[in-house]
Amino acid sequence: MPCHNQQLNNVNSGQEHPMKQVRFANSTTDSGVPASASDSDAGDVSIQPMSQDALGPQLKLLPLNDQIRELQTIIRDRTTSRGDFVFCADRLIRLVVEEGLNQLPYSECTVTTPTGYKYEGVKFERGNCGVSIMRSGEAMEQGLRDCCRSIRIGKILIQSDEETQKAKVYYAKFPPDVYRRKVLLMYPILSTGNTVIEAVRVLIEHGVQPRHIILLSLFSTPHGAKSIIQEFPDITILTTEVHPVAPTHFGQRYFGTD
Repeated sequence: MPCHNQQLNNVNSGQEHPMKQVRFANSTTDSGVPASASDSDAGDVSIQPMSQDALGPQLKLLPLNDQIRELQTIIRDRTTSRGDFVFCADRLIRLVVEEGLNQLPYSECTVTTPTGYKYEGVKFERGNCGVSIMRSGEAMEQGLRDCCRSIRIGKILIQSDEETQKAKVYYAKFPPDVYRRKVLLMYPILSTGNTVIEAVRVLIEHGVQPRHIILLSLFSTPHGAKSIIQEFPDITILTTEVHPVAPTHFGQRYFGTD
């Protein structure tokens, strides 16, 4: 099947390429940038991504391959058209959602095939739901519905107070029995972690245990992931990359409000 855009098809050349560290080009200093910096703040600073081991077992990274690296690159590239941005973001979201589903409990089952044979397989345990942190988290809802057609999805709206800069909850709506469910919490970019921390507090107020929350994100800063894990040691964070520079333009670019 032909690629969506020939510009995106730059890894399938038939030759093996050595794995490279993700970094920003034209580096002139080793001083780094603040943990929650955005792409626009990075300048020419050379920055390396962080390993999974640095933050413990609560943090889970998707296995890095050239497909994921290309999607990350296109999303970060300021010259990427919005159409290609949304296309690649949706692909990366789907990969994260699929891996998130692997973290949910399964039970063994036996089915009968059309030819009459018995097949030993698995099926999801009932009692899962999604919760998106508006607005950027809504970009991940369709990817979850594509994998789980009947899954229930709640919403939380959290914004920073203009005076105090503290996260404030403006709206929260969950399934009535959310306290009995495993929750896939969706928020694509973890910068400071403050918004997610406030969202988890709201879920706890509704009876959800932190160990039943799986946070799905695309990109995280070390500071964001560390803050969340320190506040809630039992939560699980699933992301594709932990990097000091976060693509904080994601929500505006995805929804066309940049």
